Amino acid sequence: MFSPLEQFDVIPLIFFSVGSYDFTFFNIFIPLLLIISFFLAVGYLKSYYKLIPYSFQSALENIIEFVFSILKNQIGKEGYFFLPFVLTIFMTILLSNLMSIIPFGIALTSHLIVTMWLSLSICLSIFLFGLLYKNFKFLKIFVPTCPIALLPILILIELFSYVIRAFSLSIRLTANILAGHTLVHIIALFILNTLFLHFLAPLLGLLGLFAVLLLELGVACLQAYVLTILICIYFKDVLIDESH
Repeated sequence: MFSPLEQFDVIPLIFFSVGSYDFTFFNIFIPLLLIISFFLAVGYLKSYYKLIPYSFQSALENIIEFVFSILKNQIGKEGYFFLPFVLTIFMTILLSNLMSIIPFGIALTSHLIVTMWLSLSICLSIFLFGLLYKNFKFLKIFVPTCPIALLPILILIELFSYVIRAFSLSIRLTANILAGHTLVHIIALFILNTLFLHFLAPLLGLLGLFAVLLLELGVACLQAYVLTILICIYFKDVLIDESH
Protein backbone atom coordinates (compact mmCIF):
# COMPACT_ATOMS: atom_id res chain seq x y z
CA MET A 1 0.00 0.00 0.00
CA PHE A 2 1.87 3.08 -1.25
CA SER A 3 -0.81 5.72 -0.82
CA PRO A 4 -2.73 6.50 2.39
CA LEU A 5 -5.88 6.62 0.26
CA GLU A 6 -5.54 3.06 -1.07
CA GLN A 7 -7.25 1.73 2.04
CA PHE A 8 -10.48 3.36 0.85
CA ASP A 9 -10.48 1.69 -2.57
CA VAL A 10 -13.56 -0.31 -3.55
CA ILE A 11 -12.19 -3.65 -4.76
CA PRO A 12 -14.17 -6.42 -6.52
CA LEU A 13 -13.76 -9.73 -4.69
CA ILE A 14 -16.09 -12.09 -6.56
CA PHE A 15 -17.02 -11.55 -10.19
CA PHE A 16 -20.47 -12.80 -11.05
CA SER A 17 -22.90 -11.85 -13.78
CA VAL A 18 -26.09 -13.22 -15.29
CA GLY A 19 -26.56 -12.09 -18.86
CA SER A 20 -26.29 -8.31 -18.90
CA TYR A 21 -26.73 -8.05 -15.10
CA ASP A 22 -23.61 -7.65 -12.98
CA PHE A 23 -23.67 -9.09 -9.43
CA THR A 24 -20.00 -8.56 -8.59
CA PHE A 25 -19.31 -8.70 -4.85
CA PHE A 26 -17.17 -5.77 -3.64
CA ASN A 27 -15.23 -5.47 -0.40
CA ILE A 28 -17.51 -2.63 0.74
CA PHE A 29 -20.35 -5.16 1.06
CA ILE A 30 -18.56 -6.98 3.91
CA PRO A 31 -19.31 -4.44 6.69
CA LEU A 32 -22.89 -4.14 5.40
CA LEU A 33 -23.39 -7.91 5.69
CA LEU A 34 -21.83 -7.92 9.17
CA ILE A 35 -24.13 -5.12 10.34
CA ILE A 36 -27.20 -6.91 8.95
CA SER A 37 -26.03 -10.12 10.63
CA PHE A 38 -25.71 -8.26 13.93
CA PHE A 39 -29.29 -6.99 13.76
CA LEU A 40 -30.54 -10.46 12.81
CA ALA A 41 -28.62 -11.97 15.73
CA VAL A 42 -30.12 -9.43 18.14
CA GLY A 43 -33.59 -10.35 16.94
CA TYR A 44 -32.87 -14.08 17.09
CA LEU A 45 -31.48 -13.91 20.63
CA LYS A 46 -34.54 -12.11 22.02
CA SER A 47 -35.94 -15.42 23.28
CA TYR A 48 -32.77 -15.89 25.38
CA TYR A 49 -32.97 -12.52 27.15
CA LYS A 50 -33.40 -12.82 30.90
CA LEU A 51 -34.66 -10.67 33.75
CA ILE A 52 -31.12 -10.60 35.13
CA PRO A 53 -29.18 -9.68 31.98
CA TYR A 54 -25.97 -11.35 30.92
CA SER A 55 -23.07 -9.33 29.46
CA PHE A 56 -24.33 -8.98 25.88
CA GLN A 57 -27.88 -8.21 26.97
CA SER A 58 -26.62 -5.69 29.52
CA ALA A 59 -24.51 -3.90 26.90
CA LEU A 60 -27.45 -3.84 24.49
CA GLU A 61 -29.79 -2.46 27.15
CA ASN A 62 -27.29 0.26 28.04
CA ILE A 63 -27.09 1.33 24.39
CA ILE A 64 -30.89 1.41 24.09
CA GLU A 65 -31.15 3.41 27.31
CA PHE A 66 -28.49 5.83 26.02
CA VAL A 67 -30.33 6.47 22.74
CA PHE A 68 -33.62 6.72 24.60
CA SER A 69 -32.15 9.42 26.87
CA ILE A 70 -31.07 11.39 23.78
CA LEU A 71 -34.61 11.25 22.40
CA LYS A 72 -36.08 12.22 25.76
CA ASN A 73 -33.74 15.19 26.24
CA GLN A 74 -33.94 16.49 22.67
CA ILE A 75 -37.62 15.92 21.84
CA GLY A 76 -39.51 14.68 24.86
CA LYS A 77 -42.37 12.19 24.95
CA GLU A 78 -43.26 12.96 21.34
CA GLY A 79 -40.03 11.33 20.21
CA TYR A 80 -40.47 7.95 21.91
CA PHE A 81 -42.19 6.58 18.81
CA PHE A 82 -38.97 7.04 16.78
CA LEU A 83 -36.72 5.05 19.13
CA PRO A 84 -36.39 2.01 16.79
CA PHE A 85 -35.53 4.23 13.82
CA VAL A 86 -32.98 6.39 15.67
CA LEU A 87 -31.49 3.36 17.43
CA THR A 88 -30.99 1.59 14.10
CA ILE A 89 -29.22 4.61 12.63
CA PHE A 90 -27.04 4.98 15.74
CA MET A 91 -26.01 1.32 15.76
CA THR A 92 -25.35 1.26 12.01
CA ILE A 93 -23.00 4.25 12.17
CA LEU A 94 -21.34 3.06 15.38
CA LEU A 95 -20.69 -0.46 14.08
CA SER A 96 -19.43 0.87 10.74
CA ASN A 97 -16.99 3.20 12.47
CA LEU A 98 -15.77 0.60 14.94
CA MET A 99 -15.22 -2.06 12.26
CA SER A 100 -13.09 0.39 10.29
CA ILE A 101 -10.62 0.64 13.20
CA ILE A 102 -9.96 -3.10 13.18
CA PRO A 103 -6.76 -3.97 11.24
CA PHE A 104 -7.61 -4.50 7.56
CA GLY A 105 -11.11 -3.25 8.31
CA ILE A 106 -13.11 -1.44 5.65
CA ALA A 107 -14.14 2.13 6.42
CA LEU A 108 -17.69 2.06 5.12
CA THR A 109 -18.51 5.56 6.38
CA SER A 110 -15.46 7.03 4.65
CA HIS A 111 -17.21 6.70 1.28
CA LEU A 112 -19.16 9.84 0.49
CA ILE A 113 -21.67 8.04 -1.71
CA VAL A 114 -22.66 5.78 1.22
CA THR A 115 -23.03 8.56 3.79
CA MET A 116 -24.72 10.82 1.24
CA TRP A 117 -27.31 8.17 0.44
CA LEU A 118 -27.90 7.63 4.16
CA SER A 119 -28.24 11.32 5.02
CA LEU A 120 -30.42 12.13 2.01
CA SER A 121 -32.80 9.26 2.79
CA ILE A 122 -33.01 10.31 6.46
CA CYS A 123 -33.65 13.98 5.72
CA LEU A 124 -36.16 13.18 2.97
CA SER A 125 -38.00 10.78 5.28
CA ILE A 126 -38.20 13.41 8.02
CA PHE A 127 -39.48 16.00 5.53
CA LEU A 128 -42.17 13.66 4.17
CA PHE A 129 -43.18 12.70 7.68
CA GLY A 130 -43.53 16.41 8.49
CA LEU A 131 -45.87 16.87 5.54
CA LEU A 132 -47.95 13.85 6.57
CA TYR A 133 -48.01 14.85 10.23
CA LYS A 134 -48.79 18.55 9.84
CA ASN A 135 -49.88 18.79 6.21
CA PHE A 136 -48.88 22.11 4.69
CA LYS A 137 -48.58 23.71 8.13
CA PHE A 138 -45.17 22.06 8.28
CA LEU A 139 -43.94 24.48 5.61
CA LYS A 140 -44.25 27.27 8.16
CA ILE A 141 -40.75 26.37 9.36
CA PHE A 142 -39.47 28.07 6.21
CA VAL A 143 -41.32 31.30 7.00
CA PRO A 144 -39.56 33.20 9.81
CA THR A 145 -41.07 36.01 11.81
CA CYS A 146 -39.61 39.14 10.23
CA PRO A 147 -40.54 42.31 8.32
CA ILE A 148 -42.34 41.58 5.04
CA ALA A 149 -39.59 43.28 3.05
CA LEU A 150 -37.04 40.71 4.28
CA LEU A 151 -39.35 37.73 3.93
CA PRO A 152 -38.40 36.58 0.36
CA ILE A 153 -34.66 36.49 1.01
CA LEU A 154 -35.08 34.88 4.45
CA ILE A 155 -37.34 32.17 3.02
CA LEU A 156 -34.61 31.34 0.50
CA ILE A 157 -32.04 31.22 3.29
CA GLU A 158 -34.28 28.92 5.35
CA LEU A 159 -34.80 26.62 2.37
CA PHE A 160 -31.08 26.52 1.66
CA SER A 161 -30.20 25.81 5.28
CA TYR A 162 -32.77 23.00 5.38
CA VAL A 163 -31.50 21.37 2.18
CA ILE A 164 -27.88 21.69 3.26
CA ARG A 165 -28.60 19.53 6.32
CA ALA A 166 -28.29 16.34 4.30
CA PHE A 167 -24.92 17.37 2.88
CA SER A 168 -23.59 18.51 6.26
CA LEU A 169 -24.51 15.19 7.87
CA SER A 170 -22.72 13.27 5.15
CA ILE A 171 -19.61 15.44 4.77
CA ARG A 172 -19.05 15.73 8.53
CA LEU A 173 -19.04 11.97 9.00
CA THR A 174 -16.98 11.17 5.92
CA ALA A 175 -14.37 13.88 6.54
CA ASN A 176 -13.74 12.80 10.14
CA ILE A 177 -13.38 9.10 9.30
CA LEU A 178 -11.30 9.79 6.19
CA ALA A 179 -8.89 12.15 7.99
CA GLY A 180 -8.46 9.89 11.00
CA HIS A 181 -7.70 6.74 9.01
CA THR A 182 -5.30 8.62 6.75
CA LEU A 183 -3.40 9.89 9.79
CA VAL A 184 -3.17 6.38 11.25
CA HIS A 185 -1.76 5.10 7.95
CA ILE A 186 0.86 7.87 7.77
CA ILE A 187 2.04 7.24 11.34
CA ALA A 188 2.20 3.47 10.69
CA LEU A 189 4.38 4.07 7.62
CA PHE A 190 6.60 6.36 9.69
CA ILE A 191 7.10 3.59 12.26
CA LEU A 192 8.02 1.07 9.54
CA ASN A 193 10.52 3.48 8.01
CA THR A 194 12.21 4.15 11.36
CA LEU A 195 12.62 0.54 12.51
CA PHE A 196 16.30 0.53 11.54
CA LEU A 197 17.08 3.84 13.25
CA HIS A 198 17.62 4.48 16.93
CA PHE A 199 15.24 2.41 19.06
CA LEU A 200 13.64 5.56 20.47
CA ALA A 201 12.28 6.58 17.05
CA PRO A 202 9.94 3.58 16.53
CA LEU A 203 9.05 3.64 20.23
CA LEU A 204 7.89 7.24 19.97
CA GLY A 205 6.08 6.32 16.77
CA LEU A 206 4.25 3.47 18.51
CA LEU A 207 3.19 5.78 21.33
CA GLY A 208 1.91 8.27 18.76
CA LEU A 209 0.07 5.52 16.88
CA PHE A 210 -1.54 4.29 20.11
CA ALA A 211 -2.68 7.83 20.92
CA VAL A 212 -4.14 8.30 17.45
CA LEU A 213 -5.96 4.94 17.64
CA LEU A 214 -7.51 6.00 20.94
CA LEU A 215 -8.52 9.25 19.28
CA GLU A 216 -10.03 7.30 16.37
CA LEU A 217 -12.01 5.18 18.82
CA GLY A 218 -13.37 8.34 20.41
CA VAL A 219 -14.19 9.85 17.02
CA ALA A 220 -16.00 6.66 15.95
CA CYS A 221 -18.29 6.83 18.97
CA LEU A 222 -18.62 10.62 18.90
CA GLN A 223 -19.70 10.74 15.26
CA ALA A 224 -22.50 8.24 15.90
CA TYR A 225 -23.58 10.35 18.88
CA VAL A 226 -23.47 13.64 16.95
CA LEU A 227 -25.43 12.17 14.04
CA THR A 228 -28.08 10.88 16.46
CA ILE A 229 -28.35 14.28 18.15
CA LEU A 230 -28.80 16.03 14.80
CA ILE A 231 -31.48 13.57 13.67
CA CYS A 232 -33.37 14.19 16.92
CA ILE A 233 -33.12 17.94 16.37
CA TYR A 234 -34.55 17.53 12.86
CA PHE A 235 -37.42 15.47 14.25
CA LYS A 236 -38.01 18.18 16.82
CA ASP A 237 -38.75 20.64 14.00
CA VAL A 238 -41.56 18.34 12.91
CA LEU A 239 -43.05 17.40 16.27
CA ILE A 240 -42.72 20.64 18.23
CA ASP A 241 -43.88 24.06 17.07
CA GLU A 242 -41.33 26.74 17.80
CA SER A 243 -41.30 30.31 16.63
CA HIS A 244 -38.28 31.48 14.65
